[in-house]
Amino acid sequence: MASAAPPPPPTATAELNMNLSTNYPLFTRIRLAGKPDVSAIHKMIHQMAVFERLSDQCSATEPSLSATLFSNNTPFESVTVFLIEVSTTLFPSSVSHHPKFSPIHKTLNLDCPISDPEMETFNSSKTEDAIIIAGFVLFFPNYSTFLAKPGFYIEDLFVRECYRRKGLGKMMLSAVAKQAVAMGYGRVEWVVLDWNMNAIKFYEQMGANVMQEWRVCRLTGDALQGYATTSGTHDLDLI
Repeated sequence: MASAAPPPPPTATAELNMNLSTNYPLFTRIRLAGKPDVSAIHKMIHQMAVFERLSDQCSATEPSLSATLFSNNTPFESVTVFLIEVSTTLFPSSVSHHPKFSPIHKTLNLDCPISDPEMETFNSSKTEDAIIIAGFVLFFPNYSTFLAKPGFYIEDLFVRECYRRKGLGKMMLSAVAKQAVAMGYGRVEWVVLDWNMNAIKFYEQMGANVMQEWRVCRLTGDALQGYATTSGTHDLDLI
C-alpha cells in the first residue's frame, strides 16, 4: 500500500483589517411643505412642545394648522415650511417644485444605519416609497427698520430625535439663509431657550449673535384679549 501523501504546508491566516469602515448613505432632501403634510407637521409640533417642556401650551390641531399655514399658498410671502426628508435610496429626479424654490439634495455617509421606530407614521405625503420626514423649519417674513430690508423670522426648527446630531438642523438653517440671500433680505433671526446650551453653542459656532440683552415680550390668551379692550393710556410713564 502506498504511503499517504504528507499534509500540505499550513497557509498564512488572513488578518482582519480593523481599519475598514462601512458607510451607510443617507439621502436627504429639503422641500416645501403643503397641505398633505399637515398631519406630520402637527405630530412634530407636539414632539417639539414635549422637548421644550411646553406641551401644556400647545393647542394646535390639524384643522387649525391646515387653515392657517397653507390658506394662501404663497411661500416666502407668508408662513413657509421646509421639510427635510431622508431615504436610504436615491430620490427620484422628476419632482415638481415651486418657481422660487428647487428642492435641495445632499447625501450623508453615516457609520451605522438609523433605527426609526416611527418611520411608518412619518412617511412622506408624496407618493414615493421609503421616504421619511425627519424634521421641519417654519419661518415667515419680518422687517428691519435699521437695515431698511425685510428678513425671515424662524418660529420653529425641529429634528426628530433619531435623526439629531447628523447635521439636518444646520442644513435647514442653511436653506432658509440661502433663500433670504436669494431674495435680497437682510437677516434671519430666531430665539432659543436659555437652558438649551447645546443649541446655543451650535448657533454661536455657526456665526449667529445670541443677543443676551434682548427679551422676548408676548401677549397671548387672556392677556391679549384683556389688553385689546383697554385704551392703552395706562402706565404711560413706563414707555
